[in-house]
Amino acid sequence: MTRSMSWIPPVLYSAVLAGGVYYSAVGPGLTTRTAGFAGLLAVLIVLDARDRPIPPGLLLGLRIVLFCGVTALDASGLSRVLFVLVPFLAFFAFGRTVALVLGVGCVAAVAVAFMLWVPEWYVRAEYISDLLMFTLGIVLAIAMAAVATGEQRARRQLAGTLDEVADLSAARERNRLAREIHDSLGHHLTAIGIQLEKAEAFAPLDPATSAQAVSSARWSADRALAEVRTSVRTLGSETGPVELSRSLADLVHHLDGGAGRVLLTVTGRERRPLLVLYRAAQEGLTNACRHSGAARIGLTVAYDDRGARLTVSDDGRGFDPADEGFGLSGLRERVRLAGGAVAVASSPAGTELTVEVPW
Repeated sequence: MTRSMSWIPPVLYSAVLAGGVYYSAVGPGLTTRTAGFAGLLAVLIVLDARDRPIPPGLLLGLRIVLFCGVTALDASGLSRVLFVLVPFLAFFAFGRTVALVLGVGCVAAVAVAFMLWVPEWYVRAEYISDLLMFTLGIVLAIAMAAVATGEQRARRQLAGTLDEVADLSAARERNRLAREIHDSLGHHLTAIGIQLEKAEAFAPLDPATSAQAVSSARWSADRALAEVRTSVRTLGSETGPVELSRSLADLVHHLDGGAGRVLLTVTGRERRPLLVLYRAAQEGLTNACRHSGAARIGLTVAYDDRGARLTVSDDGRGFDPADEGFGLSGLRERVRLAGGAVAVASSPAGTELTVEVPW
């Protein structure tokens, strides 16, 4: 039984006890029969207040036996109402079908009792009324139990749904953080590696170029730290760096180190900065510089009335689209959430990454 309905049996027991004792006091008088009647009701109250669980079938059987005993000792006849609890309690323990069967059985039992002990009861209005009211009580009790179990089931489903939503939100946040780490820290760590390799290679031959590479590596490290702090503050805002075009130019300068390997072209008017485009540029440039072996890399950003289009192209050796890594798959998800689209074309002659995002 649900907690919201657990008060009903004790209240009904108390009402029957009060009514039966009052009837005996003002009528035939208090007798040992009245004491037995009150004692059985007290047993029912204690039975419902127990802490130790009892098998549902045994518990229902005990209640029915006690109901019969209370009814036999009740001079007022009010205790027949206790049998309304039989289908009511059975609904919670055994379900709708058993409750309906027991409800019909209780109505039939009352009718049989009238037939055995009340001559011509079927032509006496008070007994017909009692039977109808008892039947109505059975119907209402089953309906109340159905509503209570339906509410309990809905609460369980709601709790399960809330748990699923919480798990989904946590998974999305983990994925967002993983994309942020890969797109931000991953890019800068790659850039640092490239610049340090360059510094090591040029150190004995061209100290100035080596120093410039170390400076670019230091810039990437500072930029990575700044982006970590920004990510912690914004917690996933899709607002990008102020003046995206300038940020892309800064990114190209420090990644390329002034070698002229990467060419940036920007056309149109930027309406608002988009972090998703900045991350796309980071992903495309990192892949082109690190993995493609390209001699020339083009970064193009075109703005129009509908949105922005970013393209990263290189003349490297390309890759198999089936081997697409976490970076590109994370970029696809990021762009999808921004309402845009990603296209990748790769062949042995080079690779082109295209990202379109609406305003």
